Amino acid sequence: MRFDMHSGETKCISEDVKADTMSVGSYSIVDPIKGDPNVTVRVTSPHGVSYHYGDKVEKGTFAFTASENGPYSACFWSPMHEPPLTTIVEFDWRSGVEARDWSNVAKKGNIEAMEIELRKLSVTVRNVHAEMYYLRDREEEMQELNRSTNSEMAIMGFLSLVVCVSVAGLQSWHLRNYFERKKLL
Repeated sequence: MRFDMHSGETKCISEDVKADTMSVGSYSIVDPIKGDPNVTVRVTSPHGVSYHYGDKVEKGTFAFTASENGPYSACFWSPMHEPPLTTIVEFDWRSGVEARDWSNVAKKGNIEAMEIELRKLSVTVRNVHAEMYYLRDREEEMQELNRSTNSEMAIMGFLSLVVCVSVAGLQSWHLRNYFERKKLL
């Protein structure tokens, strides 16, 4: 992806990454100008742990294995500059199966095309399997929340009914006493 940054501007891009998933990225300034202030880059986890930091760089790469689930962010800062400049940044971020460079795997191992496809499929199956376990855990959490909410609503409904019947009984008693007194007078 490409995006423009004006002097003094900050842009952040987030990617939802699962734990134990590999992420790789690269960034570069398109046609850097001499005297261009360049950009500062920081890649952080959902809890603010820094995985990559580049200060006033024209290009760079990062790679990490996520330690937790959640949105990881890559933030770019362009310092103030007079006259104002517009910097074009080219950015590529890949996670999971997309993070592996399968063409290099084929070159290094002199592996046949079928073996490469099998490796891709194996990684995909592992990722789907991990995703299924993650979704199963989330479903259990949601079911437990649903059960507790249902029981709380049943208790509240019963208490509301008791309060309504009690108030109706008290009103009936009060009205009977009132009219009996009126009758006596």
